[in-house]
Amino acid sequence: MNFEDLEVWKRSARLSADVYKGLAELKDFGFKDQLTRAGLSIPSNIAEGFERESVKECLNFLSYAKGSCGELRTQIFIGMDIGYIQRDLGARWIGEAKEISSMLSGLMKARKGFLAK
Repeated sequence: MNFEDLEVWKRSARLSADVYKGLAELKDFGFKDQLTRAGLSIPSNIAEGFERESVKECLNFLSYAKGSCGELRTQIFIGMDIGYIQRDLGARWIGEAKEISSMLSGLMKARKGFLAK
């Protein structure tokens, strides 16, 4: 299976693109850079993990992707609190990041099961 076939990769890549588009007009470049990097890290780490040779390495990168979901959610909450991100848009992004995180947990469990065999 290729990473491009994974629904979690597709959804995380779409979320990353949505974050970039949603913050296009934001003038706080440091905040925008941090947020877009966190979003970009999710599909990038999924892809890197699936391109690795071992299941253990794959799991490490899936774990990094899951961590980036938490980082992204935190930054979205802060962005909403300081008025950089509209609440309805932020809530949609947070919901999607939570679903992606859950999908990653399931994928990691499946991979761990493969490792145990």
